[in-house]
Amino acid sequence: MALEEKRELRVHIRWMIRRDMPEILEIERASFEFPWTETDFVRSLRQRNCIGMVAECNERIVGFMIYELHKTRLHILNFAVHPDHRRCGIGSKMTGKLVSKLSNQKRTRILLEVRETNLMAQLFFRKVGFRAISVLRDFYDDSVEDAYLMERLYQPTVQEALQSVNRITRLAG
Repeated sequence: MALEEKRELRVHIRWMIRRDMPEILEIERASFEFPWTETDFVRSLRQRNCIGMVAECNERIVGFMIYELHKTRLHILNFAVHPDHRRCGIGSKMTGKLVSKLSNQKRTRILLEVRETNLMAQLFFRKVGFRAISVLRDFYDDSVEDAYLMERLYQPTVQEALQSVNRITRLAG
């Protein structure tokens, strides 16, 4: 896609299904030096707390995300947008969907690891509200590369923030 054509695309985000795997593997191989195999995807998705989502545009898979649900957090395991569809808002929509699952009462943060050499991913996640909180030395099995542990915290809405202030005022008052 030419640079001048890159603009927000109409994207439908839905749960991943088995029939999506060929397109997901194509995106994975185009995106990473050390791509997951189909076996890696199947092994992850068979876990009780693991969920896959895809972004679809014109009936083609253009992005995917695999994440784990934990008691107090979400953990992104794998995430990619097809190289031809990057910088079109797809990644932002997918992370936005995940951020919408956060709350004050239950899951309050999202975690993920990013390779130290993957500057594009670091900049993307920073742009959508994540911050690096630590360095994980020699994190990967396939290389001696370090990773940055990145985190996005739940941000209460203005209404939620006002409700908690009003509740404290009432209790004090």
